[in-house]
Amino acid sequence: MARMKFEIIFAPEAVQDFKQLSARDRSTTKEAIEKHLRFEPHRISKSWIKRLRGISRPQYRLRVGEIRVFYDVVKQTVQILAIIPKCKAAERLKKMEEKK
Repeated sequence: MARMKFEIIFAPEAVQDFKQLSARDRSTTKEAIEKHLRFEPHRISKSWIKRLRGISRPQYRLRVGEIRVFYDVVKQTVQILAIIPKCKAAERLKKMEEKK
């Protein structure tokens, strides 16, 4: 059975976040997004992907070292909402929840 391929879309905020990362972090983050979100963005794992609870958006978090990628999955699309260092994640999640 062929695996379904997901389209990956970056929100404008996520594009800005991505540009602010160091070149090394951009490279590892981009690789992790391709590896983990292109085919199985729903697949929960202890070390990489976590389903977020208690908030409506974002639905998931991908951990890439000290970087956190927050995203939603809608049908065959992965919507990257934010790409931020772990130390700023709680603050950004709070802002995202207030926006809705």
